[in-house]
Amino acid sequence: MDEQFTGSGEFEPSESVDTFSSSGTSSEIGIGELMDKRAKLEEAIDYVGLMIKNLKDKRTNLEKDIEEESVDIKNLKEKLQKVSEYIDEENRGIKDLANKRQQVENEADEVGALINSFRNRLSGIGRIIDGEGNKIKQVKESRES
Repeated sequence: MDEQFTGSGEFEPSESVDTFSSSGTSSEIGIGELMDKRAKLEEAIDYVGLMIKNLKDKRTNLEKDIEEESVDIKNLKEKLQKVSEYIDEENRGIKDLANKRQQVENEADEVGALINSFRNRLSGIGRIIDGEGNKIKQVKESRES
């Protein structure tokens, strides 16, 4: 029994029917050698068919691997897009915080200026009070003397 390539990537057994007699005439004209060559060619064709099937399987596996990689890369790209959006959001948040800090710092400077102004005014009031107190002392001292 020989195997025969069906073209669909599978091998099916086929029967060889030897209808030739083993007379001296058939070996003289080389029928036996021809049949051996045919058998070897069939084996070679079967081997080529097997190679084709293996190549198809490998190509199919490669296509599957490439598709899986494509899906994985798309997922990674989506994740990176989300990371980019997060970074942009954080940068906006940092900018907002810097603006708020600047506003608070400006308010603190205003409060500091108000405090200095009030301190100066209170010092002025204190000088006036001290001056009036000194005048009162002088008046009292002049009365006593």
